[in-house]
Amino acid sequence: MRIGITGQSGFVGNHLFNILGLNSSFERVPFEDSFFEDEQHLRTFVKQCDVIVHLAAVNRDPNPIVIYNTNLILVRGLISAMEVEGVTPHLIFSSSIQEERDNLYGKSKREGRELLEEWAKRVGATFTGLVIPNVYGPFSKPNYNTFIATFAHQLINGETPNIQEDGNIKLVYVNSLCSFIINQIINAKKGSITRVDVPYDFEKRVSKILSLFISFKELYAEKGFIPNLKDINEVNLFNTFRSYLNYSTHFPVKLVKNSDPRGFFVETIKLGIGGQVSFSTTIPGVTRGNHYHTRKIERFTVIRGKARIQLRKIGSEDVINLFLDGNEPSYVDMPVWYTHNITNIGEEELYTQFWINEWYNPQDGDTFFEEV
Repeated sequence: MRIGITGQSGFVGNHLFNILGLNSSFERVPFEDSFFEDEQHLRTFVKQCDVIVHLAAVNRDPNPIVIYNTNLILVRGLISAMEVEGVTPHLIFSSSIQEERDNLYGKSKREGRELLEEWAKRVGATFTGLVIPNVYGPFSKPNYNTFIATFAHQLINGETPNIQEDGNIKLVYVNSLCSFIINQIINAKKGSITRVDVPYDFEKRVSKILSLFISFKELYAEKGFIPNLKDINEVNLFNTFRSYLNYSTHFPVKLVKNSDPRGFFVETIKLGIGGQVSFSTTIPGVTRGNHYHTRKIERFTVIRGKARIQLRKIGSEDVINLFLDGNEPSYVDMPVWYTHNITNIGEEELYTQFWINEWYNPQDGDTFFEEV
């Protein structure tokens, strides 16, 4: 099944593109934002797709009419390209719970969905209009996608977040949304035209999320403690928060080494949650890892020898190199969606302790191999 995503480079689009790449039954059709400015490129794109997930949209602009006009121009451009090529892919459209609000962004989403419904009825295509609650997750853009990204970015950078309206917000994690979209792709009934309310993961007051993030900053960013994460939603919020750290400067974090005539003692990790602890030795010149996780929290602690840890965000070519020395024991935490490895660059055996927040399950290992 060939799937294209308009807005592939955006927050949700990038996550969906990567998650689709974990399933060999899907073929991803590349999309670039410039296609909307080049009719031939857009026509070539739609002609290749069995499914199109239309995520491309403007969320914010100083002039609301720009948001309204641009979003409808994108919808009309997509319809025109499909009509010229005579193709009828399953079209999935990302609308918003703001459809019913009195703002031009919500109006553009509602009218865009209605235009695509009319197209689908006219040509006999399959159409799914998703009405989506507030989406959050790693790598979303501060001051643009969600207040959660803004709060995390501000706290990590020493700024003071400001709550404009302390209401209860319905939130869906980006991985949950992507799984929901993939289920719509797999289970779609040919020729059906549906409007679907995407379920939210949880509902929480803005002030409660800010308080949680302040505790993440104090415990984790400043002290290195893994906080007590009560459920999967707090794990997702924690992974979102830590995605805004500057990994090339924050890590490695040095530990306190206590020495006496017996040897030395180091506290490697303080946990508010459980998980699994492992230990390895690595001979000189050998590399371990070259894999990534989509949900797991993981810490590498070097307690003897010299190591290089490399990190690269999936979809990027930029590699972060971090160097650790057991003479000054230190650790690096692995961000989600970053492939990583560890190499013994010294002349003696490398001793490394690994902690991960869940026991390893061979049926759901959340471990995907890719060279850094």
